[in-house]
Amino acid sequence: MDKLVILIPTYNEAVSIVELLEKLSIFRSSSQYQFDVVVIDDNSPDKTADIVDKLAISWVQVMRRPGKSGLGAAYRAGFNKVLADNRYTQVVTMDADGSHRVEDLAAMFAAIKSGKSIVLGTRWMPGGSVVNWPKSRQLLSKSGTQYAKFALGIDLNDLTGGFRIYSAELLNALNLKDMDATGYCFQIEMAMAADLAGATQTQVPITFVERINGVSKMSKAIVVEALTQTTRWGLMRRLRPNADKLHYVK
Repeated sequence: MDKLVILIPTYNEAVSIVELLEKLSIFRSSSQYQFDVVVIDDNSPDKTADIVDKLAISWVQVMRRPGKSGLGAAYRAGFNKVLADNRYTQVVTMDADGSHRVEDLAAMFAAIKSGKSIVLGTRWMPGGSVVNWPKSRQLLSKSGTQYAKFALGIDLNDLTGGFRIYSAELLNALNLKDMDATGYCFQIEMAMAADLAGATQTQVPITFVERINGVSKMSKAIVVEALTQTTRWGLMRRLRPNADKLHYVK
C-alpha cells in the first residue's frame, strides 16, 4: 500500500490549522489510507508552528522556515524534506485554510496511479463546485485556467488549483531546484512540469470552500506573476520545446 504524506504550508493559520488537523485525525482513524502530515510554516507571527507542536500529534511534523517567501518556495522545501525519506510514495499538497475538504481525500487517494502520476482536485469539471465565491472570483479562476490551457497546450480543467497528489517517482524525475514560481503560479508550473515528464494525469472533482477564518493570500501581484510567467512558458514551449523539457525533467 502507498505511504502518503500531506504537505500543508502555513502563514498565520493558527485557528484553521487546528480545525484541519482535527478533521484529518478523524479521517485517518477510520480510513484504510495511512498518512503523515508536514506543516510547513513560514515563521508565522501568530505562532502557528508553536500551536501545532503543542498538539503533540505523533504523525504530524512541523517544518519551520525563517520567513515568508511564497507558496512555491514553501512547497519545494517540503518536497525536498519528504523525498529524502524513501518511505513516502505519494505526496499530497493541501491548503491550511479549510478550502480543501478532507471529505474529498478518499476519492483522490482512490485515483492514485502507479508510476509517474499526478492527481488533481478539480473545481471546474462535472461534479466539482465552489462554495462562497463571488462571481468575479470564479471568473478570474476560470479565465486563468482557460488562458493557461491555451498558452501551454495542457488539457486540464484546473491548472491553478493546489489540492493535488504527486507520486514520489514524478517528483524525483523533476528538476525542482530549477523552478522559481512563488505564488499560485507555482501550481501552473508544476502541472506543466508533470506534463513534460509524461506523468499520468487524473482529475477528480472536488468542492472548494472559501475560507471562513483568516485572510486570503491572493493579491494583484500573484495574478500578474501568473499571467506573465504563463505567457513566457507558452512561448518557450512553442519556440524551444526540447529545451523546455530539459529544464524541468531530469
